[in-house]
Amino acid sequence: MLVLGVESSCDETSVAIVRDGKEVLANVINSQIKIHELFGGVVPEVASRQHVYQITLVFEEAFKVAGVKPEDIDLVAVTEGPGLIGSLLVGVNAAKTFAMMYDKPLIGVHHLAGHIYANAIEHEMHFPCIALLVSGGNTELIYMKEHFSFEIIGETLDDAVGEAYDKVARVVGLPYPGGPHVDRLAHEGSDTYHLPRVYLEDGSYNFSFSGLKSAVINLAHNAHQRGEEIKPKDLCASFQASVTEVLVRKTLNLAREKGCKDIIVAGGVSANKGLKERFMNEGKDFNICIPSIRYCTDNAAMIAAAGYYQFKKNPTLSDLTLNADSSLELLSK
Repeated sequence: MLVLGVESSCDETSVAIVRDGKEVLANVINSQIKIHELFGGVVPEVASRQHVYQITLVFEEAFKVAGVKPEDIDLVAVTEGPGLIGSLLVGVNAAKTFAMMYDKPLIGVHHLAGHIYANAIEHEMHFPCIALLVSGGNTELIYMKEHFSFEIIGETLDDAVGEAYDKVARVVGLPYPGGPHVDRLAHEGSDTYHLPRVYLEDGSYNFSFSGLKSAVINLAHNAHQRGEEIKPKDLCASFQASVTEVLVRKTLNLAREKGCKDIIVAGGVSANKGLKERFMNEGKDFNICIPSIRYCTDNAAMIAAAGYYQFKKNPTLSDLTLNADSSLELLSK
């Protein structure tokens, strides 16, 4: 089955062509990072306008790279949510137009399911498993007993982990997007500030990063008031040590509780080297699955892969009334 994937939930315009959920024939991504660097974050109106400019060009490039024709496509999979509504609408309408023009079946895909199924491109997914979803907008622990079965066990009560990284990066004076810069500096510093590890008193698998973010801000402010120098490398290392310890230990504890040997790490923050290293060091009793960096961040190959497995599990198609939903819930199929 040849699946055309379309992704435009935030600031990447991407179109991919994937065979049977695994063989990536093309995965074209137009990133807007350089544009949004000027503003220190994604500006929704600017993002949607750039999608309009790029979407046709990215479609054409994907077919050129894959060496196939529109008539060869068997299924069109598109991110229907969640995300920035203006950005989502561009991808949804482009996918619907393509499906209508070439009389192809259409299926709407949840963006977070796409991140989870990015792992299926290069690895076999084994069930039951635990998925840790970490990105700029989400931090969730999900129990999966089979394909497209999602039971959310824990989630963030405030800031998502990627959001916390970006806010700490601003405190340190690092450019947008802050996560990769914090990760890089963390590997050059040491955990000398010993920031708090937030596990929550209720013993749940939920997360909270707002207090940790505030601790970093207060530490930097107090040091400035006293005329003391903050060492950015050590502050980044201390922040990352706190975040990764909580993420990894909660994930491993849940896997033990559920009797799972397989753990999936998904989302943009799964590209974080510090997180990978801690999982590999502390999770040696588990099969840890993390996608290649090219599939960690937003891309259409993951949407095509998710669309393939979603269709195999439940071949219910979308029609041309499919619409974008900026707050779409992750539901089992």
